[in-house]
Amino acid sequence: MAIRRYVASADNTITNAYESNLATRGTGSNMGASDVSEVFHIYGQQDSGSMEAARALTQFPITNIATDRTAGTIPVSGSVSFYLRLYNARHSETLPGNFQLYVSALSQSWEEGDGLDMEGFTDLTYDATGSNWVRRSAGTAWDTEGGHYYTDTSSSFTASFDNGTEDLEVDISPLVEQWLNSTGNVLGSKNNNGVVVRFPATTEAHTRSYYTKRFFARGTQYWFKRPIIEARWDSSKKDNAGSFYLSSSLASATENLNTIYLYNNIRGQLRNIPFSQHDPGTGSVMVSVYSGSTAPLGSKIGLPSGGGVVTATHTNVTGGYVSAGIYSASFAYTSSAITTIFPVWHSGSTEYHTGSGVTIKTFDSVDYSPSPSYVTTITNLKDIYSREEEARFKIYIRQKGWNPSIYTKAKADPENLIIEDAYYRVIRTTDELDVVKYGTGSLNHTRLSFDVSGNYFDLPIDVLEDGYGYGIKLLYKLPNGLYKEQPNVFKFRVE
Repeated sequence: MAIRRYVASADNTITNAYESNLATRGTGSNMGASDVSEVFHIYGQQDSGSMEAARALTQFPITNIATDRTAGTIPVSGSVSFYLRLYNARHSETLPGNFQLYVSALSQSWEEGDGLDMEGFTDLTYDATGSNWVRRSAGTAWDTEGGHYYTDTSSSFTASFDNGTEDLEVDISPLVEQWLNSTGNVLGSKNNNGVVVRFPATTEAHTRSYYTKRFFARGTQYWFKRPIIEARWDSSKKDNAGSFYLSSSLASATENLNTIYLYNNIRGQLRNIPFSQHDPGTGSVMVSVYSGSTAPLGSKIGLPSGGGVVTATHTNVTGGYVSAGIYSASFAYTSSAITTIFPVWHSGSTEYHTGSGVTIKTFDSVDYSPSPSYVTTITNLKDIYSREEEARFKIYIRQKGWNPSIYTKAKADPENLIIEDAYYRVIRTTDELDVVKYGTGSLNHTRLSFDVSGNYFDLPIDVLEDGYGYGIKLLYKLPNGLYKEQPNVFKFRVE
């Protein structure tokens, strides 16, 4: 699964709103232990020109993200997006509509505090532990009251709300990369002081109230409503060993390319091939293909240009590094007389791996608009999973209505179809809460992988709360270009 979630490590609401006496501003108030955070702008409550505001501070454990990147759990800069997600908290007070909130990186450190009172602002810190509108920590003032923050475009982001009830979901990748100070990051670096969520300055000077937008804070009892940074990326691997096609004039040059993978599995672990030319970014392996029935025979087969083949009739395909221990190579194939090929991975005279025979398929057209139906199962689904697991779910797919004759049934099993573009979502079965939504957008972060055995995906179970039941739903992109959710719900519990 190409999602990792990092829960906030601190949050607080700071305000300059008037206390109930409408004479004293509650600038010393702290709400660091509240289960919600709040953003508002109030005009004309104390007098005809008074302005009051509240802003929400949130900080995240960036060191955990850095550790995961070092371990290869999340990709390098440029290959992953980071989304700030805050979840709407319903309330009975007036809710604004048609507004924007700004998310800005804080330039100074601050203390969370343990205040709770969001109504009378009676939990006052002043010079005690905990930030407030005036002070960011005990005895230390903000450079600018209300939180000192950056305004450059790499540190400031906008979220829009039409109805007011929406969650906040903003891509803050440039800022996270500055916090991580990733290699090659042209934006430089920033200390991780978290962010402030606020109304724009123009709104905070507006002669109209925007009262009040609330989000769940990290202390909420609702596990899936905690503020998070969500890392998203496309980790799907399209290994065409089981869906390898002969080049055709029916397909484009890109569609005629087939990609195959080498998985260097050493003692149960994926490891880089231990030669400098195969380390990330410094070299590549080669693959050549041979004819044969049970093993490679004869000479290497010449291949057309495209993918990793630079010159037509060349017999070596230049492969590339994918991730730790995984390499891939893409090429087209035009030898219609040879319908089974064997890939051999090598570097010069050193052979690393001989793959199993690959059956060549052919593209075809039909005289009707296809809209197939499928039968789907998860072949290795367990009843119970632990949050310590990283589970791989293997998918078996066949077309609905497969009904062989007695002779066919005796000779063959139904083919495990491969869906090139398939996606998953995870719901909580008690209330059908979307725990992981379909990632069919530009990131494709819930797209299924496939290899010769069929479709599959990996899911780190620690994104799920234990003690609940969950269901997996699948979405297939059909030959007509439309998406269709499959009717099955594959259920399991996390304990």
